[in-house]
Amino acid sequence: MKKYDTVVFDMDGTLLNTLEDLHDAMNYILNRHGYPEKSLEEVRCAVGNGAGRFMRDMLPGGEQNPDYGKLLEEYGKYYQSHAQIKTRPYQGNVELLERLKERGVRLAIVSNKGDASVKELNRRYFGDLIETAVGERPGIRRKPEPDSVLEALRVLGSSRERAVYVGDSEVDYHTAANAGMACVLVSWGFRCRKQLKELGPEYIIDRPEELLELLDAE
Repeated sequence: MKKYDTVVFDMDGTLLNTLEDLHDAMNYILNRHGYPEKSLEEVRCAVGNGAGRFMRDMLPGGEQNPDYGKLLEEYGKYYQSHAQIKTRPYQGNVELLERLKERGVRLAIVSNKGDASVKELNRRYFGDLIETAVGERPGIRRKPEPDSVLEALRVLGSSRERAVYVGDSEVDYHTAANAGMACVLVSWGFRCRKQLKELGPEYIIDRPEELLELLDAE
């Protein structure tokens, strides 16, 4: 590690494959209220901007639907208690975190999920590998605003100049830009490589171990 001593990771689609639990929770709520269910691909393209935007994109009529507020609240409660059924770390990510930690790299997770959910998922899947996890809460705006990233850097005592942001979507690309940080996008998450390439990020990687190679090359 010649340049970066801190890595800030997005969670959904980057470290954790949460897609099926998100899909199941949304369809449970939609079906319960008589609305058409969504395909896994429709959900894949809609996640990443927080629960409010997710519900807006999945519910006919979006925020103008009179059921929007009720369904959003129900979805939040249901997902909170069903967020760890099919969710798993992507292959190779735990090993990546272990190797980064061995090198003394400071690690953080940031997410548009609620702060309590982010902390619980981090604790369950990554234990003490990742020092801090920051989600949406009062005073911390959702990505692509840089609040969660800057809060993570503050807690770690790290600077944006020596930190790299790793994510899987356009939201993450813009978050890194708004935080003034270098950006690495991963192709195994919720967006395909073609979509990522159109954003023009500094780096795109296809396997977790490539992050180590990339950082070694700096």
